[in-house]
Amino acid sequence: MQGLGVYIHIPFCEKKCRYCDFVSFEQKEKAFKQKYVESLVKEMEHFQTSQKISTLYIGGGTPSVLPVEEMEKIVKTAKKNWRFGEQAEVTIEVNPGTVDLVKLEGYKALGINRLSIGVQSTHNRLLELLGRIHLYEDFTRVYEMARTVGFENINVDLMLGIPTQTKEELESSLQEVIALQPEHISIYSLILEKGTELEQLVLDGTLEMISEELEREMYWLTKEVLEKNGYVQYEISNFAKKGLESRHNLACWNQEEYVGFGVGAHSYGDRMRVSNVECMEEYIKNIEAGRFERNVILQEKRQTFEEQAKEYMLLGLRKIAGVSISEFEQKFQLNPLFYFRFEMSRLEEKGLIEVDLDRIRLTNKGLDFANQVFAEFV
Repeated sequence: MQGLGVYIHIPFCEKKCRYCDFVSFEQKEKAFKQKYVESLVKEMEHFQTSQKISTLYIGGGTPSVLPVEEMEKIVKTAKKNWRFGEQAEVTIEVNPGTVDLVKLEGYKALGINRLSIGVQSTHNRLLELLGRIHLYEDFTRVYEMARTVGFENINVDLMLGIPTQTKEELESSLQEVIALQPEHISIYSLILEKGTELEQLVLDGTLEMISEELEREMYWLTKEVLEKNGYVQYEISNFAKKGLESRHNLACWNQEEYVGFGVGAHSYGDRMRVSNVECMEEYIKNIEAGRFERNVILQEKRQTFEEQAKEYMLLGLRKIAGVSISEFEQKFQLNPLFYFRFEMSRLEEKGLIEVDLDRIRLTNKGLDFANQVFAEFV
């Protein structure tokens, strides 16, 4: 992909989900949200680039909690200050409990051409368990409105491995979403994150995580059902109709450059990873004082050559197509089979990777034990 990826972080939520450890904050006052958007816009205006923007991803938090007028300020600032490619992918994440027809029409008018709708499950008891603020019926209503408004590229987020979730419930969720024919489906295994409400519920015995064996059965059921229905798996947790993969995420997995704006946002370029401060008050204070760069940064780290090469392998092996040997050689002037010969030998002996002509990729066993593979490149 040619061009630069942009990520914009909207850190507000009506209510934080029980499993979430993202940089997000509940129910900030309207005036505070406006103040954040003003700071965000200033940070965006400060950034200059000669590159064309190939993807713009507005994530959170819950971007759809903002009024359309605030989202308009953000998108118009991006389009005023940077050059967008003719086929730029512009995505916004929405929660079915915080979006209506007016917002969807506003997004379309702003040139947003891809929606990512988080539903997680079609079973209301599981949505309640996860702490979601919407019902399944809210999702179907929003999805139908999005189609009516004219959105032709929609992703739906689902989740497997939810405590008490059964394989039957997962399969029915898959079938109900497939019936709507979204262009893209992401389905992630629930991870118990430290400091979350869900972790506390598990620690005190109120909930129990499902077994690893059942979680793996759910994963392979998901793969089978989606592939039978015309969705191509192109990354461990992502499936799409042919040609409709998430270009923004693919760029990240291909270790391409992107820049992030907003509290806690990350950027990558020239072997440098940086992230903005995670305290919203500090972020706003820094922007108001005109400190747009080093003083805003929470972390910055320049990769060594070896770290960059290892990360390229780790990210690339998330893709079902794996890592291209020739593309690795072009980027690093080294053959990965030689440079990582010890790691490759161990992984091949365990049956976790395979080398096929120009490709190094995970085997089916490797998909089950992907973390063991990734550990070799950390």
